[in-house]
Amino acid sequence: MAQQPCLSLPEYRNVSTGNLVVKEPLNFWGGARVKSKDTKNSEPVYEPATGRVLCDMIPCGEEEVDQAIKSAHSAFLKWSKLAGMERARIMLEAARIIRERRSEIARLEVINNGKCITEAEVDIDVAWQCIEYFAGIAPTLAGNLHVYSFTYSGQEPLGVCVGIGAWNYPFQIAAWKSAPALACGNAMVFKPSPMTPVTAVILAEIYKEAGAPDGLFNVVQGAAETGTLLCHHPMVAKVSFTGSVPTGKKVMEMSAKGVKQVTLELGGKSPLIIFKDCELENAIKGALMANFLTQGEVCCNGTRVFVQREIMKPFVEEVVKKTKAISVGDPLLEGTRMGALISKPHMEKVLGFINQAKQQGAKVLCGGEPYVPSNPKLKGGYFLSPCVLDNCRDDMTCVKEEIFGPVMSVLPFDTEEEVVQRANNTTFGLASGVFTRDIARAHRVAENLQAGTCFINNYNVSPVEVPFGGYKMSGFGRENGMVTIEYYSQLKTVVVEMGDVDCDF
Repeated sequence: MAQQPCLSLPEYRNVSTGNLVVKEPLNFWGGARVKSKDTKNSEPVYEPATGRVLCDMIPCGEEEVDQAIKSAHSAFLKWSKLAGMERARIMLEAARIIRERRSEIARLEVINNGKCITEAEVDIDVAWQCIEYFAGIAPTLAGNLHVYSFTYSGQEPLGVCVGIGAWNYPFQIAAWKSAPALACGNAMVFKPSPMTPVTAVILAEIYKEAGAPDGLFNVVQGAAETGTLLCHHPMVAKVSFTGSVPTGKKVMEMSAKGVKQVTLELGGKSPLIIFKDCELENAIKGALMANFLTQGEVCCNGTRVFVQREIMKPFVEEVVKKTKAISVGDPLLEGTRMGALISKPHMEKVLGFINQAKQQGAKVLCGGEPYVPSNPKLKGGYFLSPCVLDNCRDDMTCVKEEIFGPVMSVLPFDTEEEVVQRANNTTFGLASGVFTRDIARAHRVAENLQAGTCFINNYNVSPVEVPFGGYKMSGFGRENGMVTIEYYSQLKTVVVEMGDVDCDF
């Protein structure tokens, strides 16, 4: 296959992707793109693979946030009155459009985010699958009749929901948050990360093209100040946030002042436990999948890899061999398996963790250095060779703190009881993993691990039918699965007296 370089800045600004043309990451509400007024506070958006400026992100101010929320509220009043079948029809049409434009949307995701094209295409597939799944649920949201007298209860929409997304899965997170919200009859105002502002606008345009009322899914650009305005707005009923623990705490605090419902999907430092009776080849594949997807920028990654001492040597040798073979470079090439980190400051932060690990006694078995692809157009990109750390201890910073980069820490263990205790010795609780042929042990360990998800003999497999969310400081609430309906609706009970009132007075 002939190599094609990443799109240059002029090519990007003129790239036409079918019916999708992106020149700058505008806001979107009221059924149209809207330009922010506060141009003096614009921030550059960089292409991770080249380091060049893609465009400028102009944040929304108070007036614009207010307009977007009021637009969403008007749409909510129309949307919530539609029958579930009608909401489903529009959502299914949106999913169809995303499927049709999969390649184009994935390409823009790569340009803005830096992940490799094969992963981005999977992300787009997950997005339309999520919308299809919740479209199927929308017509089923009927009430329940109770035995006592004539009593019934039903789920009602909340109103205007706010979604605040992260930069590692920009389009997918927008779909994960909007699909259940819309299925329940809500409207959503979505703020993407200021580092990846492009593709959420495309999703808004697709919803409109599918037949959604103007304002049903609005996009406002901005950073912390815009997020604060959204959390404080009195017309907002719920906030769903994906991001870091410190920011999640602030979102929760701000939302509490208005007694708004909150869903938080925060960070993780997940354990992956590999017992000596595992299928070793599968365990090695699992460890790679648990650490190096999206350049390691995945909140549920299993970055603490506990390996039973008897198989430590063969495991490490093979993991290092396969890690060295990972193709790093141009994320738009199909043969690339690891693209660029999101930004230069983030790459420097990851490198700082690796240097600190070495100072604390860890041994770098491979990688952990800036990588310069052969393509000269990528010399300014934020590439890092995937890293495996050995000789790690539980008290090291690299083992305790979320690095959010392609860094795997390997630790030996001896007994099941010991490793479960060590695995749970963290403030996080997003995910976990176990590799063993002993099915009783697998379920026993999964039961005792303090995490919202436990993968057995695999890792990072999250179909949209399955709830996803964390324990402890990894957040609360769930995304995906039937249970998510509970987080985007409220229950009303109606009691009807069929006879005379029984009065004690």
